[in-house]
Formats: sequence, structure tokens, C-alpha cells
Amino acid sequence: MNVHLIDDLPGGLTRRARSFVGEHGVKVDVRPVESHRQWWLERDIPAAVIDRMAAYQRQWGGLLLPPASQYDGGPKYLDPDSPEADSAGWWFEAGTQRTAVPYSFMISPSGEFGIHADRWAPLHATVEGWVESLALAHHASMWAKQVTKLVGDDVDGIALDGFEPVSEVMGLADTWWRGPDSLVALYTGEATSLDFPRGRIALIYSGLDDWGLRGGVKNIDS
Repeated sequence: MNVHLIDDLPGGLTRRARSFVGEHGVKVDVRPVESHRQWWLERDIPAAVIDRMAAYQRQWGGLLLPPASQYDGGPKYLDPDSPEADSAGWWFEAGTQRTAVPYSFMISPSGEFGIHADRWAPLHATVEGWVESLALAHHASMWAKQVTKLVGDDVDGIALDGFEPVSEVMGLADTWWRGPDSLVALYTGEATSLDFPRGRIALIYSGLDDWGLRGGVKNIDS
């Protein structure tokens, strides 16, 4: 596997996420989607679906980032594969698993990034949201004075009064919340996809100053 430094950062990311990808990400060589186009067309995969996969690959293909704190690290690297259809439309794989987890990382017909096992769990509204969440977790873990992990029913005890959602992660099953001096990450994807309530996880990063809370990011266009 050939590995390269990233010389063209994906668009649509905050300054914090661009810094994270530029400093900690690399690109690996991937086989172009176009080399599979005829094979997929012959198996009745619509051209528009292949076009979506090719666009995804142009922006994200081969991007390898440090492991996520949950989902056994997330995809090994981002790259589309395995288009499949159901009543909702066409899906494709967002990237192969880094470890042996009982689900696939998928991009939904509407562009959501999530996991699919017994059922679909959309983690973030876009793949940008997933990358933003990785960047925020990395940042928060560096600056927090304390990190507390809660599991299962203990997650219900978190009081989020006075907190605001962190918009750039575009959270669905997984969300981030910003308080006066702490960040809270809520992970419910495995609980939803595997019908496993104890799979709910919360990480509380406390003792943060303004830089720790935001990393210089005021909004998604910063």
C-alpha cells in the first residue's frame, strides 16, 4: 500500500478539521471507481449511482485518519465500494472496517454517513460531519483536564441544560454538546444498529477554556 502526504485538503471543513486532516491524515492509493464502471453497469447498477461513488472518491478516496474513539476506530480509510439497493434507494460502502465489527460503514441514498447491521443508524448527516467529529475528539482529548466515560443507562444522568449542539459535526445518532467549560460526545449508533441499549456511550471532556471548547472555530464557515 503506497502512502502519500495530503496536498489537497477536502473542502467543506472547519479550520480545526482541516488542521487535523492536514497534520494527522495521509492518502493511500485506491483503485479508481471508473475501472469498475462497466462491470457495475452490466449488473444493473445505475450510472447515477456510480457517478455518486466517483464524486465521493474524488473528495475522500484513500483518506486515512487516526482511529476514532468508538466503532473500533471507524473505517480504515475512506473509499466507496459495494453499491446495493433497497426500498430507500442506493447505498454504498464508505470505507472498509479497520477491525472486525459486526456492521458496515455506509453512505445512505441521501448522503448520510452511518453504520448498517440489523438496522441503519445514521451517525452524521454527511461524511464531513464524521471527519469533524474525529477532529473535535482529538482536540478535546488534548485540552481537557478530565475525560469521563459513561455507558448504557448511566448516559441518562447527563444534564445538558445550558449546553448547545456543536453544529459542525452534523450529528444524528451521534451528537456533540458544548457547555460553559466542557464538551459532551454522545454515541448511540451501535445501540441503534445492533439493538443493544448498553451500546450507548458518553464521553465528557471537562475543564476546558474557550480554546479547548472551540479550537478557534466559531461556526462551520470559520
